[in-house]
Amino acid sequence: MKGNRALLQMLEDRGVETMFGYPGGSVISIYDEIMNSSINHVLVRHEQCAAHMADGYARASGRPGVCMATSGPGATNMITGIGTAYADSTPMLALTGQVGTGSLGLGAFQEVDAYSLLMPITKHNFRVLDVNRLPHAVDEAWKICQSGRPGPVHIDLPSDQMNSEIDESLMSISYGIKEPREDMSQLGTAVQWIKEARRPVLLVGGGAINANASEEVTRLAEMISAPAVFTLMGMGTMSTEHSLNLGPLGMHGRMCALDTFRNADLVIAIGTKFSDRTFSPHTRFDRECKVVQIDIDATEFDKHKNTDVNLLCDAKKGVAALIEGLYGYKDMHADWNKTYAEYRRRCRCKIDIDLKPIVPQKIIYEINRLIDKNDDMIITTDVGQNQMWAMHYLHVHRPRQFLSSGSFGTMGFGLPSAIGAKAAKPDNTVITITGDGGFQMVQQELATSVAENLPVIIVLLNNGWLGMVKQWQKLFWNKRYSETELGADPDFSKIAEAYGARGMLVEKPGEIADALKIAVDSGETCLLDIHIDPEEDVLPMLPADPKQALVKGRCQY
Repeated sequence: MKGNRALLQMLEDRGVETMFGYPGGSVISIYDEIMNSSINHVLVRHEQCAAHMADGYARASGRPGVCMATSGPGATNMITGIGTAYADSTPMLALTGQVGTGSLGLGAFQEVDAYSLLMPITKHNFRVLDVNRLPHAVDEAWKICQSGRPGPVHIDLPSDQMNSEIDESLMSISYGIKEPREDMSQLGTAVQWIKEARRPVLLVGGGAINANASEEVTRLAEMISAPAVFTLMGMGTMSTEHSLNLGPLGMHGRMCALDTFRNADLVIAIGTKFSDRTFSPHTRFDRECKVVQIDIDATEFDKHKNTDVNLLCDAKKGVAALIEGLYGYKDMHADWNKTYAEYRRRCRCKIDIDLKPIVPQKIIYEINRLIDKNDDMIITTDVGQNQMWAMHYLHVHRPRQFLSSGSFGTMGFGLPSAIGAKAAKPDNTVITITGDGGFQMVQQELATSVAENLPVIIVLLNNGWLGMVKQWQKLFWNKRYSETELGADPDFSKIAEAYGARGMLVEKPGEIADALKIAVDSGETCLLDIHIDPEEDVLPMLPADPKQALVKGRCQY
């Protein structure tokens, strides 16, 4: 058996059903074998989107996503998508072709050192210089990408080795990997601090979702009557409608989350890294506030400079241990319960706003009506104002329902991640909320959606600007709008039709609900080109400069 066939068989043996990629010279032998494989290959139109689709697949399913590209520019095109997955701890197996081992370092056609390029944005890298090392690479890569803090792992595949005969007896060997280190020695102190706290708050990040800890997090919050605030990546851990969910914290978070967090005397941080978009001079709690932090990655500890105890373990195990240690706990902070309940009550506002030009709140309102009727719906977003409006107003009822690029902030993530999510969950309705800037970076993937029968709904918030940058220029740069107006935007509904999808132009608020219903009922790839007010900003907004004041708006819910 040759290496190319062995590679696919080992992936099949690990339950891989779908992979995303784009062929080329150095991987042509693998693509020839795909014709005899049970793996469904999704042909993308750009390699960056292969990684984004694998990312969306993994986030929606909890299983590793697999993507593949040829050597040289194919590999470098995937870098942005792999970096996105690395920043958000998404399990992924990224395969790249490579020139033959005899040509390495000689400047051969489409040669690039993908091994070195990808090293900073992957958990681990392999280059298969001997085909008999392929089973070791695949087995370890598959385990590493899922163990501990998940992330992408890269395997570089020289073409001559993939065309060589492999020792098949090696393919059944299971290779061990080092299990992530755990340290729960401070559990007793953590439990005691929770018992003593009078204003406890849970700060929940994406690690809770990766660890499937939603049930435990909700139970802990209810057990100690503590409100929960969430990072962008943690949304869905607890239903938006839960009385203890005060919503997202951060630069564009809800005021009720901000007020609650800043008044805490104990923060229980679960699977979050205290990034600058969540934890800043505007959001930080008092210096006297204590922190209990649960994380599988010790490098995320001690970023906040407060007194803390750290539990080095995954979120599910850590929260479960706290619950066990708090058996018999009696709620002793009735005043705090009233305070955060009042924060939550006063932060609600009407988003069913019938204005023309359309405001994005109205669009999210109509999407929420669909989500509330269909809990299986999955929403992905692009990056920019569209992402923050979605974060701020969407009803998210369960883990893996809301998928968005967090730490890397990758424009263009929305459409391909939605296609990947649809491949993982073909029976679910998948909607992506995007803007005219991000969409134009990846609009060619409409062809992938149509050709591969992976229908998604694109809700395009079209304001003719790079809206988030424009907003900064408007609020902090004296309205000097440098290179943020998108001239010559196309008719996006016609672009969709040109790709064989359905396109709809929406210009009035009363048209939104009908257009969404048509899209959901059609079972087709549909694009709703919704023209929105270019002057509507995402508020509230916490500026990066702590000397600048918080900017409030009419809707902080």
